[in-house]
Amino acid sequence: MIELIVNNLVRRIGRTMLTALGVGLGVATIVALLSVSDGLTETAAGFIHLGGSDLGVFQSGVSDPTVSVLQVSLVRRLDHDPDVATATPLLLIVGKVKGDPSAFVFGAYLHGFFARRLVFASGGLPSARGTIAAGDQAAASLHLRPGGTMVVDGHRFVVSGIYHSGIAYEDAGAVLGLGPAQALAGYQGETTSIAVELAPGASAAHAQASIEREFHGVQVIADPGEAARAGANGALIHNATLVIVILALVIGAINVTNTIAMSVLERQSELALLSTIGWSDARVAALVIGEGVGVSVLGAAIGLVLGVLGSLALVHAMGVSTYVSPSITAWGLGRGLLVGVLIGVLGGLYPAWRITRMTPLRGLARAG
Repeated sequence: MIELIVNNLVRRIGRTMLTALGVGLGVATIVALLSVSDGLTETAAGFIHLGGSDLGVFQSGVSDPTVSVLQVSLVRRLDHDPDVATATPLLLIVGKVKGDPSAFVFGAYLHGFFARRLVFASGGLPSARGTIAAGDQAAASLHLRPGGTMVVDGHRFVVSGIYHSGIAYEDAGAVLGLGPAQALAGYQGETTSIAVELAPGASAAHAQASIEREFHGVQVIADPGEAARAGANGALIHNATLVIVILALVIGAINVTNTIAMSVLERQSELALLSTIGWSDARVAALVIGEGVGVSVLGAAIGLVLGVLGSLALVHAMGVSTYVSPSITAWGLGRGLLVGVLIGVLGGLYPAWRITRMTPLRGLARAG
């Protein structure tokens, strides 16, 4: 039967390829969105563990954790929490680095654990006013070295050193002292987040609950999935993926139904003849559904290739390619292939039902 399915699809190669391309575009969109969504989740893991932290504290109710606003005075209060070993404020400045608008600039206490854990390949922390430390990835892309100049929001800073942390967007960004960062961003006495290191033996879940209970108006993120869901981009992509999956199934199934139905109409005599020589209704229906699955699998194969390329283009279009890499996994590609197969099955159901309602003699009479 497989050989017959292939021959039937090849006989109408133009129609088959057009239908497959339509299915492929839907599958490509799904694969691209799922890959970027998974990549955002992986990036979120680094976001809540900046500087080796266990928890991240943010303003509650904001659309994106990177735009939260907290009072720096919360740090001293957090330090008295029995579950907390130490806390340090982090002020995130986004989109202000000349030559690399996707880079983060981190304003940090230079004596806090975030700054202390940076490993310097050359130079050191920005101890003097007007200095800044650059991550090794930022230094490579912007051709920086100690003594060079980095421009942030129109202000020129002398590079004090080149560091490496092992977290992609830390290494693709830069570190300022908290005071200069607050002056630059206009956040006097404020910060965007507080990184928390737990006390030995403390439970992250217990600490999360106690901090949110004690400090009103904050959200504590301990899990990468929570960080991805809290971000506006992550929520947007998750919701868009669900909508695209549904649309791809509906539109793809309609396209396949139309193609297979036209093929059935053109081949009534051929299919009726199969019935007269002993093919059961179920076998004829399986042939029709098999053709729908065949054209959809071909489309899914095209879509997987386009989806991988599209995911790379999507992160560039979103301006997050510096710190988000699409997560291309077998499971992600498998979900796209599964959607393609479902499109084929759904698209073949109506034509298969229709052909089984046609008696062999009526089919032959119509053909005549």
